[in-house]
Amino acid sequence: MPSTAIVLAAGEGTRMKSNHAKVAHIILGKEMICWVVDAAAAGGCDQIVVVVGSHADEVRAIISDHYGTQANNDSFTPQVICVEQKERLGTAHAVRVALDELGSVSGPVVVLNGDLPLIESATIAQFVEAVADKSHAAAVLTMVPPDPFGYGRVELAEDGSVLRIIEQKDCTAEQAATLTECNAGCYAFDGETLTAHIGEVGCNNAQSEYYLPDMVQILRNAGETITSVCCKDYREGLGINSRAQLAELTALARDRINLSLMDEGVTFLDPTQAWIGPDCTVGRDTIIWPQTHLIGSTHIGEDCQIGPNSRLTDTSVADNCKVEETVALSVCIEEGVTVGPRAYLRPGTHLLAGAHVGTHVEIKNSTIGEGSKIPHLSYIGDTTMGSGVNIGAGSITCNYDGVHKHRTTIGNDVFVGSDTMMVAPVSIGDGALVGASSCITKDIPAGALALERSNQRIVEGYAAKRLERLKKGQE
Repeated sequence: MPSTAIVLAAGEGTRMKSNHAKVAHIILGKEMICWVVDAAAAGGCDQIVVVVGSHADEVRAIISDHYGTQANNDSFTPQVICVEQKERLGTAHAVRVALDELGSVSGPVVVLNGDLPLIESATIAQFVEAVADKSHAAAVLTMVPPDPFGYGRVELAEDGSVLRIIEQKDCTAEQAATLTECNAGCYAFDGETLTAHIGEVGCNNAQSEYYLPDMVQILRNAGETITSVCCKDYREGLGINSRAQLAELTALARDRINLSLMDEGVTFLDPTQAWIGPDCTVGRDTIIWPQTHLIGSTHIGEDCQIGPNSRLTDTSVADNCKVEETVALSVCIEEGVTVGPRAYLRPGTHLLAGAHVGTHVEIKNSTIGEGSKIPHLSYIGDTTMGSGVNIGAGSITCNYDGVHKHRTTIGNDVFVGSDTMMVAPVSIGDGALVGASSCITKDIPAGALALERSNQRIVEGYAAKRLERLKKGQE
């Protein structure tokens, strides 16, 4: 039976003190809202509705960038849509807005908060299953935190069903001491039952808002039963309302990911100083040095060394590579490549097997051939480079004329001397030699030597004569 997730992301998040939507804040390189949407998708939800409100355009753009439409995103099966809650009148009102958009809903409906980045897909799948056979009209997601103070407590009936949710301020001393299972703020419903009763939620409260927890009592009054699903790890139910909580949950997410990678054979010299995104992979026997950031869709092979002080975004690194003190953005690194220290690899860079990129080298939109070397202090942009090439220190491909970018083509086994300018568009043939300190503006045939220098002039004794003039004040 098809299942639906409604993700509540309309809140303003005033305690964040931000010009951005709360759910737009980044955790390990990924927007908070996307952690929840991805968990819902992996948990088996067939369609996902994100209810936006505050900073609606910003959240819509995030959803569009990550998921697009069902038609153009074959790898992402669920349909993800946004619907706007123009008046923020509470959580039950947000659910009504989503249901109005969907029309009739018959299968399970899971309502999740957009600020729960640690919720697991397995928990959501269990949540869906709790109402899938219609034996329960609803389920409440619960957790047992070390300190339950501040959370609504879940009171169970004798048959184990949920009797009611008691807010902290309404708890007696005995209830506060004995009721340790807390409401995580997420709910699952049988879709037909939810649709039939959501209109019964009232707004007779201090805020004049429609609160979704009221559905528990409404359904019980209708003779329905409500069950609970308890998180195996209470941290799945922790939300983010402040910068301090953002930092706290980022650290928890980091630790969870790094522990999982260590279980799979990855070595961390200090797991508290490596930040690996949830969509990244790392192969076994790879060593992650401190201050390493792997972001987006970054994939590291086996037997690599990554870091220290490196940030790789949407980058693939094959086996047996060493990447240290490097920033790489949308880069492909093949097997046996060494990079750094202090290298900058920009989008479109492709380093073929055995290539070497050294200290203070910047590469952009270029292919570096097998075994080719750019050891230090060079810029290579918009270049196709063959195999076995050696680029001397301080060499630059001059690819930009102020209006257009132009390409440089370097053949196999070319030797380029230090401090060489290659002014694109230009081509250097296989096996050519380029003398140091040359400015190459014309194509070089294969096997040729190219030199471009002014004649060196020597004036004997000039230094001593100049010093004497300076002493006399003549210069």
